[in-house]
Amino acid sequence: MRFYPTFFRIVFSGMDAERAHRIGFALIRAVEPTPVGWMLRRVCAPDPRLATTAFGVDFPSPFGLAAGFDKGGTGILALTDLGFGHVEIGTITGQAQPGNPAPRLFRLVEDRAVINRMGFNNDGAAAVAPRLRAARRRLARRYASRPLPVVGVNIGKTKKVDLVDAVADYLVSAEQLAPVADYLVVNVSSPNTPNLRLLQGVESLRPLLEAVRRTADAAAGRHVPLLVKIAPDLTDQDIDDVGALALDLGLDGIVATNTTITRENLVTDPADVIAKGVGGLSGAPLKARALEVLVRLRAAVGDRLAIVSVGGVETPEDVLERLDAGATLVQGYTAFLYEGPFWARRINRGLLRARRTPTV
Repeated sequence: MRFYPTFFRIVFSGMDAERAHRIGFALIRAVEPTPVGWMLRRVCAPDPRLATTAFGVDFPSPFGLAAGFDKGGTGILALTDLGFGHVEIGTITGQAQPGNPAPRLFRLVEDRAVINRMGFNNDGAAAVAPRLRAARRRLARRYASRPLPVVGVNIGKTKKVDLVDAVADYLVSAEQLAPVADYLVVNVSSPNTPNLRLLQGVESLRPLLEAVRRTADAAAGRHVPLLVKIAPDLTDQDIDDVGALALDLGLDGIVATNTTITRENLVTDPADVIAKGVGGLSGAPLKARALEVLVRLRAAVGDRLAIVSVGGVETPEDVLERLDAGATLVQGYTAFLYEGPFWARRINRGLLRARRTPTV
């Protein structure tokens, strides 16, 4: 199953990164309704001993796929076949939008990293909601006798909507998507939508989260777990302030972290990095900072809410490190592009081996 890195090097490494993603994702979706998809569901299913619970939701595994891979909810069934305990789709905005001009996705292969300035390209909440509803019905039938994979929805601001109207824009997504989501994540931390990160300030964040929570619960007729996703570039004081706000509002959790705008400690030639332009950096270089933010957040909030740790996760050991440091759940994305379709299976098998190994 380690053939993929060689396949990637031969087939995808020289191809435009976004085109390679579209082709790879299309292949994953094409396999799902075939006998190969049936086989993958059995080979890759997380062992029941990996089941965990977060914010009242049962997860087949603590390891899931972060937002950004499936921006429109078109591959939920196929991705859950690969062993992810949850799939977070999005980011979804209130209105459909094409995102930023291409090229907008770039690999830093030597750093096992990616720079993206996608700009929340997606079909909009009204188009994604029925797609998600249909996928969930099929998941319920498919996993009738097994733990159901969890589907989260990440929502953000439409680019053309002014910042002063951001709350109303988020509410469009919340109303449409909360009824078909296991949990919602409010994304205020992407660097690729102008001024979005200004919403991370507690003065702006409080009314946004309060309004989204009210709207989501009313639309769904139940409590929909609500989390907020923050950037790794926040100061320590900002991290503490977000943690305090989350506790004060009674949020269910924090997703930490999004991509970074920094370009520190990279192996790739600096001229090549500069040539790729602005955007959020994800992947292995984010590992240390993501862990620092996790530790800081856990110290700030104690055990009173869930923390979903994201950033630089590649191996089972990385996932275990995050769980030991206080993460409730762990997500990955960039390593999926480099490791291929059996990545989640390897993570889950590594987690299971660690649980079997006695400590001394």
